[in-house]
Amino acid sequence: MNMNKTILTITGSDGSGGSGVQADIRFIGKLGGTAASVVTSITVQNTLGIQLFHDLPAAVVRQQMEAIVNDLQPQVVKIGLVRRTDVVETLAELLQKHRPHHIIYAPVLQSTKGEQLVSPTVYEAIQRLLVPLCTVVLEPSDLPTTPRRHGHANQLASAVAYYLSLGETTEQALLHARTFLRQLPADYTDGNNRSKELYNQFLDAVERYFNRYADVSFYAEQLNVSPRYLGQVTRRIADRSPKAIIDGRITTEIASLLTTTNRPLKDIAGSLGFSSQAHLSRFFKQRKGLSPTEYQQKHRL
Repeated sequence: MNMNKTILTITGSDGSGGSGVQADIRFIGKLGGTAASVVTSITVQNTLGIQLFHDLPAAVVRQQMEAIVNDLQPQVVKIGLVRRTDVVETLAELLQKHRPHHIIYAPVLQSTKGEQLVSPTVYEAIQRLLVPLCTVVLEPSDLPTTPRRHGHANQLASAVAYYLSLGETTEQALLHARTFLRQLPADYTDGNNRSKELYNQFLDAVERYFNRYADVSFYAEQLNVSPRYLGQVTRRIADRSPKAIIDGRITTEIASLLTTTNRPLKDIAGSLGFSSQAHLSRFFKQRKGLSPTEYQQKHRL
């Protein structure tokens, strides 16, 4: 079968590059194909998850689609994230008019972080209007559970689209796509490595500066990130805020000094940056439920 090998991907934008339009274009290019795109939604996100959606109006999606179809006439179309009913209706109308040889749909209902992405109303419209037009619909059972790479569903759908663009049958395309994905490194496009690295750097910084600085902003500045992003990282990895981690380290140090040294409480307070002995006592009791003196009497060796 002789066809235009351009693959049109219709999905959202992922600024982190782990999924969405950016990942589709990169992945199809890695396979050796050529991708064009129609963006349905602009997301505010990073490797930690999605913070905001800016779903594009149906008229804007239509303009993108018509521009690409009229010029490039792609015969393989891959559909990912669609979050508006009117966009579903527009896509169905245009795809029926254009009639590409293959349409691949991988349901994008939840992110790999567990965020709900598509409402039941929109998904019902997808099932009713788009699914009947599709050559391939990738169900959740088509996705391996381990290792679960960020954007794996997009990768599989993009690989299927590429092999279909070569004129392969659906069965051949699915087989080759799965084989190709198994050959990828487990950490391909895994943005979590950055988060883990930053988290470890934060712990190192806390260990170095906890006796002088308890302000989250100080540590964020040292790591060249915003306090909000640092909080996203620590909550995602340790389920604790940066402040809780800093205060926990200070509390541990106070407890150690109380039980292993004879230093006066006033001296301990000064060495750890507290304004007074009373300040340290309030801080410690809030976290341990005991005053420093009570804790010392109970735990001292």
